[in-house]
Amino acid sequence: MTATDPALTALAQGWCALSLLHGRIESHIERALEAGHGLSLREYSLLNVLARQHSGPGGHLQMKQVADAVVLSQSATTRLVSRLEDRGLLTRYICATDRRGIYTDVTEAGRALLEEARPTNDAALREALDKAAEDSELAPLVRAVEALRTPGDPVPAEA
Repeated sequence: MTATDPALTALAQGWCALSLLHGRIESHIERALEAGHGLSLREYSLLNVLARQHSGPGGHLQMKQVADAVVLSQSATTRLVSRLEDRGLLTRYICATDRRGIYTDVTEAGRALLEEARPTNDAALREALDKAAEDSELAPLVRAVEALRTPGDPVPAEA
């Protein structure tokens, strides 16, 4: 294949469209969460990931797992955890069975803020997808995202 190969050109155009869709969605949700709740999208994502932990075996995530889940480096994730801890939204403690391990949990204040922000996140996501669906280049990607539902999720009413 050469740099002018039509397959590579189409692939590059598809990647650009996907990147554009991601950027638009992320930007729209970020603005809504900041305006409504004083949360960045990364902060919301971190609270959401950590709120799903449980106390049983395998229930707590290691910092690398948290970093992967919020798509940040481990050092950036640690800084993010520290900021939310300073705001009283997270707490850290030493693992009882492995003193080297540090767990991070969402506080009651963090859970309350997460639950308050969840409808804002969901509405902003829906708005961003609806707006993107109006763009003929992005519409197929929106349909692909919408098809990624977990079995058992409610199917939205047709517009």
